[in-house]
Amino acid sequence: MNYYSGLHKHTCGIDLHSKTMYLCLLDEHGNTLLHKNIKSQPEAFLEAVKEYRDDLVVGVECMFCWYWLADLCEAEGIAFVLGHALYMKAISGSKTKDDRKDAEKIAMLLRSGMFPQAYVYPKAYRATRDLLRRRMHLMRKRAELLSHIENTRHQYNLPSFEKSMSYKRNREKLAEHFTEMDQSMQLSMSMNAKLIDLYDDLLRETELHLTHHAKAHEPQTYYLLRTIPGVGEILALVLLYEIQSIARFQKVGNFLSYSRLVKATKESAGKRTGYGGSKIGNRYLKWAFSEAAVLMLRKQAKIKDYKQNLELKHGKAKALSILAQRLGRTVYHMLKHNLAFDLNTFLPSQI
Repeated sequence: MNYYSGLHKHTCGIDLHSKTMYLCLLDEHGNTLLHKNIKSQPEAFLEAVKEYRDDLVVGVECMFCWYWLADLCEAEGIAFVLGHALYMKAISGSKTKDDRKDAEKIAMLLRSGMFPQAYVYPKAYRATRDLLRRRMHLMRKRAELLSHIENTRHQYNLPSFEKSMSYKRNREKLAEHFTEMDQSMQLSMSMNAKLIDLYDDLLRETELHLTHHAKAHEPQTYYLLRTIPGVGEILALVLLYEIQSIARFQKVGNFLSYSRLVKATKESAGKRTGYGGSKIGNRYLKWAFSEAAVLMLRKQAKIKDYKQNLELKHGKAKALSILAQRLGRTVYHMLKHNLAFDLNTFLPSQI
């Protein structure tokens, strides 16, 4: 975890909400200059800090509505620091908690050099990343509709579908499968099919838009990621926009930790007491590397043989985790050195 260590004449801690924001402003000696609750509006914020703009830094806990404040500070030339919500125990662990105290503690952490930093995702890439995450939400909804069709078939013990309902041409005969059922059930299945068609159109349009932007934002990175066996358009997009810049990770261990590919151990008096931090990191990267590890097995026989050797030693689940972690290391070095995927480098020398 990185902590912000910059020294400034004025330090502003903000407890930010969607409609209001509480400001606590300290001077270089820790004296309180301002305690104020204002509306979450650019004009109100700039008016509140106008007398303290000289060497000012603003700290905010990472939550859903920080985008506008980060962009405003960048435009106004004000230093902005985003705090990692899961590491800010000084706020969540207090006996009493309110906006005034939260803002004061954010300011004190920022001034003392103990403010845990989160990555301020660049404005130019932010909307595309959010759209990519929205696409995953739509894909889950589509999967729920397909599951409902299959579950209904099992519920009434109907014959199996000859072909997968994932494809539109196969759904044309969906109504014939439920001809003997009640009209309400037929309408339900028809509604599912129409909604899936709608989701397919939306997903197709979204994926074309995302691919176009990826080739405009980071074409070299996008094509490097596509050289990995099993990594198609969607996984390449997820890796590209969730990583954004490999330069922000000083070491490969930092990247693996951010991707949730390694466990954080807890020790006391030289004894291991367990693991922690399972929810700290990027869950989208964890999903992408786990999916890619499985898909690689279909593309490369040598990788499949390597995974089978791992299974003999560690078991199936652990073998896949090791493979995903190894892929994470490979992606880090690929992007760090601008190299395409090399199977001989990916596999251990003894395989």
